[in-house]
Amino acid sequence: MIRVLLAGDQGMTRGALALLLGMEHDMEVVAQVGRGDEIVTAALGTRPDVALLDIELPGRSGLDAAADLRAEAPDCRVLILTAFGRPGCLRRAMEAGAVGFLVKDGPVEELAEAVRKALRGETVIDPALAAAALGAGPNPLTARERDALAAAVDGATVADIAAALHLSESTVRNYLSSAIGKTGTRNRMEAVRAARRQGWL
Repeated sequence: MIRVLLAGDQGMTRGALALLLGMEHDMEVVAQVGRGDEIVTAALGTRPDVALLDIELPGRSGLDAAADLRAEAPDCRVLILTAFGRPGCLRRAMEAGAVGFLVKDGPVEELAEAVRKALRGETVIDPALAAAALGAGPNPLTARERDALAAAVDGATVADIAAALHLSESTVRNYLSSAIGKTGTRNRMEAVRAARRQGWL
């Protein structure tokens, strides 16, 4: 049996997916979590073969959790399953060690087959998204610029961001200014929105 972990913040959707995958003759859903910061603990406790992770999760994003799993549970294959089919998200997922990236509107049969392929060591990517990613180019933001934008999401001040990232206020201003320039926007909130649209954040 293929042991599967599901992570998604919508309980009804996650439960329906667990039921559907549980009907496959060779699959068993061994864990379900609703937060990104619960994924590694659940994986270490249940030892899934494949983890299906949403990107937008409270506590920790599915992309960050994918990187955590690569370090903490390297035998677990990670598939990103999301409603956000953005080229930048695909690139970040691959960098985090995911072996697949699927959008949620596909048929469940394709998802079940993707789980099997992941276990066989194959890479599974939505074809339309793969084509879009090839044309999109790399993420222009550095890791620190992404950190600064992410910390600015809720309208935090430069002082708040500096404290959260353990940086000086002038350094934070430089990162934000650079990110604004790279996204072609006028201020940090526009930069956050633009980076999210591209899947860079």
